[in-house]
Amino acid sequence: MHFGIFVEEMRQGASQRAAFRDVFELAERADAWGIDCVWLGEIHFTPTRSVISASLQVASAIATRTRRLRVGTAVQVLPLNHPLRIAEEVATVDHISEGRFEFGIGRSGVVRTYDIYGVPYGESQARFREALEIIREGWKGEPFSYAGEFYRVQNAIVTPRPYQVPHPPLRMATTSDETFPAAGRMGLPIFVGLRVTEIPDLQAQLAPYRQAWREAGHPGQPSVYLRIPVYASTTEKGAVEEPRESLTAFFARQTELARAAVGRAGAGPADRRRFQAERMASLSYEDILARKVAFGTARGVIDRLAQLRDELGLDGIVAELNPGGRIPPELETRSLEILAREVVPAFR
Repeated sequence: MHFGIFVEEMRQGASQRAAFRDVFELAERADAWGIDCVWLGEIHFTPTRSVISASLQVASAIATRTRRLRVGTAVQVLPLNHPLRIAEEVATVDHISEGRFEFGIGRSGVVRTYDIYGVPYGESQARFREALEIIREGWKGEPFSYAGEFYRVQNAIVTPRPYQVPHPPLRMATTSDETFPAAGRMGLPIFVGLRVTEIPDLQAQLAPYRQAWREAGHPGQPSVYLRIPVYASTTEKGAVEEPRESLTAFFARQTELARAAVGRAGAGPADRRRFQAERMASLSYEDILARKVAFGTARGVIDRLAQLRDELGLDGIVAELNPGGRIPPELETRSLEILAREVVPAFR
C-alpha cells in the first residue's frame, strides 16, 4: 500500500509566509517518518484557503529539502496552462528531485477558476485530452508537431526530457461517471475521493474503469488511490471531538463548491450534480465520521483503512491531515506521527 499525504489547505489565520513554512516543515517530517509521497493540490484565487497555486514550484522546493520522499501533484490542472510549458516544468522538477516526482493530473471541478482565467469550463475535457497528448509526445525528446482544436504545435523539441524513463508516473483524478472508463481506456492509474461521492457510488464507478482497462489490453492491474481525511488521536473521544470544527467547515465549503458547478457546461448532468451537492449538505457530523473520513486511535484508523481497501480494491491512501484548516499544528503533527509510526506499518 502506498501512503501519501495531501497538502492544500493553509491553517486558518496563518500568514502566507507561515503557510509556506508549514508546508515545508510538514514535508520534512513526512520524509523523516517514512511517508511515501507528499501530494500537492492546486488552488487559485482563494487566499483564505491555500497559497499553493504554483504547485510545481512548491514541489521543487520540497524536493531540495528532502532526500527520500516522493513529491507529486494532486492535481495539476492541465487545461489552465499551455501543455508545452507544463511538459518543460514537470521534466525540470523530475530532474531536481532526481526521479522522485509523481504527475497527478485532472481538470478540477472549481468552475470559478476557469471563469477567472477566461477558459470555458465546457471545453475542459477536450482541452485536457489534447494537453495530455502533447505532453506525452513532448517528453519523447524528438521534434514533433500537433494540430488540435485548441492547441497547435510546430516542430517543437521539449527539453529537458524527464529524469524518469519514459516519464514520471501519471495518475488521473476521476470523479464523474464518464471519466472512469476513459481513464481505463488510456491505461492511467487514478485518484478517487469521498467528498461528493459515497462508497456505493465509487464501487459502481470503479467496475467500468477496471473493465475498460482490461478491454484495452493494458498489462497489470489498474491502480486506485483514495484521497481521504485522516485524523489519528490518542483516544476515541479525541479523534471525534478534536477535528469537529475543522471538518464541519470543510464539508460546508465543499457543498458550496459543488452547488456552484450545477448546470455548468462540462460539469455533467445538472440533476446529478444537484443531487450530490444536496446529499452532502444534509450530512450530519456523525454521517461524516461514518462515511467520509478515517478518524480514530491508531487501531481504529487501521481498521477503517483496511475496510476501505477491501471494499474498493485500493493500493494507495492519500491522507488529508487538516481539511478545513482549523486543526492546531501540534495536533496535526501528532496525528501524522501516529499515522506514520503505528498505522502505516500495519499495511507494509
